[in-house]
Order: sequence, then C-alpha cells, then structure tokens
Amino acid sequence: MELGNLTGLLARIRPAIAQTRYEGERSSKNAEFVDAVARSNVLHTIDQIRKRSDVLAKLEKEGRIKIAGAMYHLSGGRLEFL
Repeated sequence: MELGNLTGLLARIRPAIAQTRYEGERSSKNAEFVDAVARSNVLHTIDQIRKRSDVLAKLEKEGRIKIAGAMYHLSGGRLEFL
C-alpha cells in the first residue's frame, strides 16, 4: 500500500521497530513503545552514519568529531543525548 511520503518514512523506520526490545503492547497506541522505537531509531541512525561514511567514522575514531544522537522530550522540553 502506498501512502505518499509516509511510505518512504515507514520503510526507513522499520529496522528500528525490528530492533526494539520491548515487553508489552507493540503498538503505535502505546506511548512507551513509540518512545522505545524512537530511541532505537536514533541509535540505528548513528550506527548507519558510521557505517556509510568512512570519512565521518575516521574523524570520530581520531577524536576530531563526535557523532551523537538525542531525544527531544515534548513534555518539559528536555533534550536527552544518547
């Protein structure tokens, strides 16, 4: 089923859904599961940046840059670096 731009977005987040370890209802209606998937997606994206860019991976290994991911919490506006 095609959902316009949403189809591509869903395809990109599927690996994070599969990697998410969560005991409980694995549904978009469950806020804790959605948060766990978002966290997995950030970590997966960091991993992909390192794997797909030899230049960035090398710079990070040399200590010249840091590849970091973060979660923005809407309630309270807190930024949490992972």
